Amino acid sequence: MGGNSPCASCKLLRRRCAKDCIFAPYFPSDDPHKFAIVHKVFGASNVSKMLQELPVQQRADAVSSLVYEANARARDPVYGCVGAISYLQNQVSQLQMQLAVAQAEILCIQMQQEPMLPTPQLDQEDVKSSFLHNNHLPSHHHHQYLNFANPSTNVIHDYSLKRESIFGDIVS
Repeated sequence: MGGNSPCASCKLLRRRCAKDCIFAPYFPSDDPHKFAIVHKVFGASNVSKMLQELPVQQRADAVSSLVYEANARARDPVYGCVGAISYLQNQVSQLQMQLAVAQAEILCIQMQQEPMLPTPQLDQEDVKSSFLHNNHLPSHHHHQYLNFANPSTNVIHDYSLKRESIFGDIVS
C-alpha cells in the first residue's frame, strides 16, 4: 500500500507495507479479520506464493475462495467446505425424495378421484362365472388389490384363486 495505513496483512505481521505489497489490494486495513483468518489457516507465506503464481485478474477470486475456505475451516476444522457441500447435497437428496413422495401421493389421489372407465363387455360375466364355478370359489377372490389410500401401506393384497389339493386342504 505504501501510504499512511498499512494493509491488514502487514499490520498483523507487524511489518512495513511496501508499494508492491501483494496483499494490499485484497486485504485492506479496514477489514483485519479477513487476513487474520486466512493467515491462521493457510499461513502468510503460502498465501503470498499462491497469489504470485496467479495472473493478476484471477487473484481477487482466489482471495475470495481462500477467505471462504478459511471461514469454513474455522467452523469445521476437519471437513471445511466439503462438510458444507456434503450437508447441502444431502439436503437436496432428502428434498428430492420428499418431492417424489408428494408427487406419488398426488397421483394416487387423482387416480382415486377419476371415474372408472367402462371396459368392453365380451360376455366376460359368463367366462368369469364358468371359471369360478370350475374352481369352486366365490367371485370376490379373484383379484390382487393395491391400496392407494395410504401410501405408507402400499402392499399388494393377494386374493388370488385357491384350489383344493387331492388331500382336501387348500393350496394357492
